[in-house]
Amino acid sequence: MVTSSRGPGAAAARPVRIVDVAALAGVAPGTASKALSGTGQLREETRARVRRAAEQLGFTPDGVGRALSSGRSFTVGLVTTDSIGRFTLPVVLGAEDALGAGDVAVLLCDTRDDPLRERHHLRSLASRRVDGVIVTGRRTDPRPPVDVAVPVVYAFQPSSREEDTSVVVDERGGAAAALAHLHSLGRRRVGHVTGARSHASARARADAVRDAALAAGLPLVADPLHGAWSEEWGRRAVDLLLRAAPDLDGITCGSDQVARGACDRLRELGRAVPDDVAVTGFDDWDVMALASRPPLTTVGLEMHEVGRTAARLLLEAVDGRPSPGRTVLPTHLVVRGSTMA
Repeated sequence: MVTSSRGPGAAAARPVRIVDVAALAGVAPGTASKALSGTGQLREETRARVRRAAEQLGFTPDGVGRALSSGRSFTVGLVTTDSIGRFTLPVVLGAEDALGAGDVAVLLCDTRDDPLRERHHLRSLASRRVDGVIVTGRRTDPRPPVDVAVPVVYAFQPSSREEDTSVVVDERGGAAAALAHLHSLGRRRVGHVTGARSHASARARADAVRDAALAAGLPLVADPLHGAWSEEWGRRAVDLLLRAAPDLDGITCGSDQVARGACDRLRELGRAVPDDVAVTGFDDWDVMALASRPPLTTVGLEMHEVGRTAARLLLEAVDGRPSPGRTVLPTHLVVRGSTMA
């Protein structure tokens, strides 16, 4: 049932067994098995003690034997529509962090936004007898639930079925925090530029900024401007905002790409960022946020934590302790040069 021995010089010694790990950790064999498989309701202190004992003895469970004895495959599927990986890769890394303690492998499946391809991947995962599935994507619009016979957790992109387990980010809170930051700096003539109305993220972020501005008694200089998630749109939107409010002193943007384009256009027009106009982005995508001139103040989505939380909830569901409904994770404001000189 194991593949490791006590050390390089112990070829003739018997293999290390789970009972040896349990004895060194001071727990029962069943407890040691649960600690190493990531199952059961154990204290983290106990799991850590068992893992240290296993590492000290050089114990490595035999995956096949463990699967046969437990009825589990110790694999989960991660199905995504995000071919570029902008949002999926941090989710995968976070999920692997949470699953690694139980030695659970992640099988990544890219559907490319094709329902037929998605069904094929789900059938393939079912044939591999995965213990559960994490579903994610590049948008936050609620999506149809998947039909599989194992626990499912939706990460970033929630299920349209309210009772399903979904992990989402507080986009409205993040957008309101960006506006509050500009107000705290004395900016009173602020506009908002974001993506297309067809995207739930664009609507949520725009609505939150508008509502927060009205609540503060400092309405936006114009209705939120909707367009593409692109630098080009950010550049064009600056011209529109300045036409409506020549004394513009702040812009909140629905994405870092849009914000980077806005900063470029302001610089071309001789408006210094942040001295004349302070600019905020959204997503904390370092490719855009750090390359912007100046680097962007932006809202971090904590996608790594989204993946970690989704994986933890999936393990709990596999263990018979599902958490139905939506878990909303906070965002955080990352302050950089586009608002602070």
